[in-house]
Amino acid sequence: MLQKALVLVFVLASLAGCIGCSNTASQYVYATVPVENQILAYREDPNSGVLTELSGSPYSAGEGARSLVLHPSGKFLYVANPGQGGTGENDISLFDIASDGVITEVTPRTSVAPNGSQPQLLLMDPAGAYLYVMNAGSNNISVFSIASSNGALTEVANSPFYLGLPPLNMQLTPSGNYLFVSTTSEPYGTIATFSVTAGQLSLIATTSTGGLNPYGLVVDATGAYLYAANYGSNSISVFSIGSSGALGTVQGSPIADGYSAPFSMVFDPTGNYLYVANQASNNVSAYSISSNGLPTALTSSTSTNAFGTESSPSFLAADPSGKYLFVANQGSGAAIQGFSVSSGDLTAIHSYGIGNTPSSMAILKQ
Repeated sequence: MLQKALVLVFVLASLAGCIGCSNTASQYVYATVPVENQILAYREDPNSGVLTELSGSPYSAGEGARSLVLHPSGKFLYVANPGQGGTGENDISLFDIASDGVITEVTPRTSVAPNGSQPQLLLMDPAGAYLYVMNAGSNNISVFSIASSNGALTEVANSPFYLGLPPLNMQLTPSGNYLFVSTTSEPYGTIATFSVTAGQLSLIATTSTGGLNPYGLVVDATGAYLYAANYGSNSISVFSIGSSGALGTVQGSPIADGYSAPFSMVFDPTGNYLYVANQASNNVSAYSISSNGLPTALTSSTSTNAFGTESSPSFLAADPSGKYLFVANQGSGAAIQGFSVSSGDLTAIHSYGIGNTPSSMAILKQ
């Protein structure tokens, strides 16, 4: 059965460049492959979007390496290892990142046990001060402070913080002041809103998404709107984010995605376009964003507002320049596809077979 892993994508910086000249900056794409306990690493050519696997890749990680996240400094990479095949590794790997993108693990790994189990998703605050760990087995969130000197993790007081429902995804506001966690429940999914102070979480409210199984979750760059992709209802819910972190349903939400099993979402770096990976439709739908936050189907180059992918597209990563979008597919092809981007429209340019299903991606500009 297709793994319901989550995507976590971080764009760390804007790509510097000049008109009429080539960009020589190095960018790197990392992806986790749980069944192989590995991390794949590629150099991305910023002028063509072409990926070249790094020497030494794939790199060994912990059992079931599921989710990865990059530190804003570009020096550290973290991986959640929930275990697999009945084992519960339940820890976090730390890797140092060299200037050429090569990663080296720093041991020992940091455990989320005994009060956390099956870490599925990692999230970091914009300042790189705290790491948030979504534990699917224990229905809670572990929080660790991050040492700026070496990336070492220390669990904060009162962690983990209890949810009470099975978590699906989580996102922070750009300020890092509020954390949203989507959960599964009946008849509709919910979003738990927490205020955040020095890594301490305080529950503010729980809000219905109006749709089932909100696997996808993303906040716009201004922190004004929260979007949830309802996998079981083929819809997208839109919420305004108040100054206190409270969510308000935007009129007209949820909207029909028009495709089946929307699983993950990502904004392009400009914040003008929203992309949705639809697992059962084998495509990525594209939207522009109206002034009230509602997505509007982008039909400038296709009347269907969707662009075909290989089977079961599950994770999306936007190139920092906004010129390329990468799609990780969990179907039989198990490939990472690259698309060029022009005014929100996508054109397939290459596909990289990786043998087994990837579970998360992240892009780093060094």
